[in-house]
Amino acid sequence: MADAPLQPIIIKKMNKGHGGHHGGAWKIAYADFVTAMMAFFLLLWLLNSVTQEQLEGISNYFAPVTASTSTSGSGDILGGKTITEEGASESSTSRDAVTVDLPPPKAGSGGESESEDSGTETPSDSADPTEEQMKKVEEAQFEKAKEQLEETIAGIPQMKQLAESLLIDNTPEGLRIQLIDQDGLAMFPSGGADMYLHTKKLIELVAKVIVEMPQKISISGHTDGVPFISDSGYSNWELSADRANSARREVVHFKVPEDRISQVVGKAATEPLLPDDPNNSRNRRLSIILLRGTGEQLASAAQPPAQPKPANEALPGLNEIKRQQLQGTPAPAGGMILDLAPRFEAQ
Repeated sequence: MADAPLQPIIIKKMNKGHGGHHGGAWKIAYADFVTAMMAFFLLLWLLNSVTQEQLEGISNYFAPVTASTSTSGSGDILGGKTITEEGASESSTSRDAVTVDLPPPKAGSGGESESEDSGTETPSDSADPTEEQMKKVEEAQFEKAKEQLEETIAGIPQMKQLAESLLIDNTPEGLRIQLIDQDGLAMFPSGGADMYLHTKKLIELVAKVIVEMPQKISISGHTDGVPFISDSGYSNWELSADRANSARREVVHFKVPEDRISQVVGKAATEPLLPDDPNNSRNRRLSIILLRGTGEQLASAAQPPAQPKPANEALPGLNEIKRQQLQGTPAPAGGMILDLAPRFEAQ
């Protein structure tokens, strides 16, 4: 074995290094791609969330406006024009950022000239503010009268039993006060027009409220549906009219002026309070209505009190001279009083 030839030792070195153009460069490219996609989808979302007018504004904003439209000279400030020529100071790059298409005007919605030519008035112009104010004053009067009657009935122990016989409501015709029969407590005897004492007491309370109101009144009598005809032909028509006249006499007796009574009518059973039960005793009633819009004092109450007009002062200080003469203080020479104190204080 000592005579065996020696084998040469060969060492191989492997260079495993990467090239200069490889490594983590792909990560940057991928990040750029993701950013571009995010910006793209964000743009799509923004375009979907704006209106058509805004889209047109964006389109106009990016439209090319630097190109010269003049046929001579340059497209600069003057655009080939002299400084003295009309329109030379206009800028070719000046334009609206947003263009909005307005709908055509509707018929009859023109300006003041159109309304003057047509000669028509709008409902707001034709409405009379004084009339509206009169309605408000009248409604306030009706509410006050209703509250006053209800409080008066509730405050008198002897009248509590008649509280259900008094019905007050606000109707289109006016404030209606009705005196209604109850079971066992009638306003009039059967077939008669002479009212009971408690009916007179109730009408007295109503008259005290009516006398403070400016409206005219209407009195009507009503009966139930039970037929009533005497041998002489006296029926529910005559009975209801006589009861209404009996109420008129009592109202006048309690200081309500005669000229405020507009009408006294008998309606028999034509307007029952309970249409489903025409024979019910509550259909027998007296109806006193404060007629709406008949108050002579409403116009003066609706208008504000007139302010006293100052006397026409021909010369400055003339009213002051008169006031001094009335107080016994002689007026200074020259017949004029000038208050110069504020001027000296200002200096």
